[in-house]
Amino acid sequence: MTDQPLAGRTVIDLTTALAGPYATLLLAGLGATVIKVENPATGGDSARNNAPYVGRDGLSLAREDADDMSVSMLVRGRNKQSVTLNLKNPRALAVFADLVRDADVVVENYSPGVTQRLGIDYAAVRELNPKIVYTSISGFGAQGGPGSGKAMDSIIQALSGVMMTAGEPDEGPVRFGLPVGDMLAPLFAVIGTVSALLQAEHTGEGQHVDVSMLGALTSLVACEPFDAFDAVGLPQRTGSMVPRLAPFGILPAADGHLALCAPTDGFAHGVLRAIGRPDLIDDARFRNRDQRVRHADELHELIRQWCRARPLAEVIDAFTAEGVPAAEVREPRDAVRDPLVRKREEVVPVTHPRYGDVADLAATGVPIRFSSARAGFDRPAPGLGEHNDAVYRERLGYSEDELADLAADAVI
Repeated sequence: MTDQPLAGRTVIDLTTALAGPYATLLLAGLGATVIKVENPATGGDSARNNAPYVGRDGLSLAREDADDMSVSMLVRGRNKQSVTLNLKNPRALAVFADLVRDADVVVENYSPGVTQRLGIDYAAVRELNPKIVYTSISGFGAQGGPGSGKAMDSIIQALSGVMMTAGEPDEGPVRFGLPVGDMLAPLFAVIGTVSALLQAEHTGEGQHVDVSMLGALTSLVACEPFDAFDAVGLPQRTGSMVPRLAPFGILPAADGHLALCAPTDGFAHGVLRAIGRPDLIDDARFRNRDQRVRHADELHELIRQWCRARPLAEVIDAFTAEGVPAAEVREPRDAVRDPLVRKREEVVPVTHPRYGDVADLAATGVPIRFSSARAGFDRPAPGLGEHNDAVYRERLGYSEDELADLAADAVI
């Protein structure tokens, strides 16, 4: 797909697990050639051993056949080339140097200090290729952070404050089901990488792009003025409803739940008409936003009782007929099968490299549409080391004897 935005760019992918591989997945979906470097001594990316697995007979919780592949890898490995290289082997440095000399980007998500110990940190890579963009994704930044411990998603959610923005006021912290700590940092990493590539076009110099999971998530927490809410006495945790925007929140219907968003006078008056209470539009309690916020509990209970007695479809139809934003709360399995997101390829089928679409599973697409370029995935995830020959022999020019010697010495 040579008409993709990053076609012709080469990314050396040193990442594992989720945050790093998601960033390089997006770069691959935008057209970059992504060469995924995996350690043969450990079985490659840790995601290769994440249950469930997909094989000839569909899904299973344990690997039952050599062709079985982890769903995680089937999703995160698309459009990437896999080579094996044990960076702890001293001979690997020369191979790594050959990889990065003509590359545009290196992406890594090691713990702080690891790349320096291995001799593959930004300073070392810059000596080989001054124009390289070297992107680091870590829990707390390239220099480390609180205890410099492992930055799992739940740790980042806990430290960012986001766990205390959802749930009822008298409940304990709420962990988001989507691993937002792991998935936000890669988005900023891609923004930073592409920005640095643009700058390098003008300056001829690359740079180190440093993105932390904690910083990425906390920056979004700071985008909503929770500290200001606290200072003026507005509750930060309000459960399913948002009193400061009343009427606003999640409401039960007879056979499901809906999201209702009606913070303006026009929307709020539409809600009152929809529930058959136009007489309340001129009620002093609900006439304007400030008064609705003061009487939010009373207003929400009025709407809740009306919704609870009716089927979800009827409720949504009544609100939308009045121009009020309302939608059903979907299960994830239904949401990822929405015809609109499928048509736009924002969600796409999971494809096994040998058996095709065997399990009716959904995977992320590239949720960006261009008017004059393409984005997306046209190749399934690779097996471990599947592209050793293509990269080492065809791209780098290694001979058969050299490859055999590297393999014999457990370098690749």
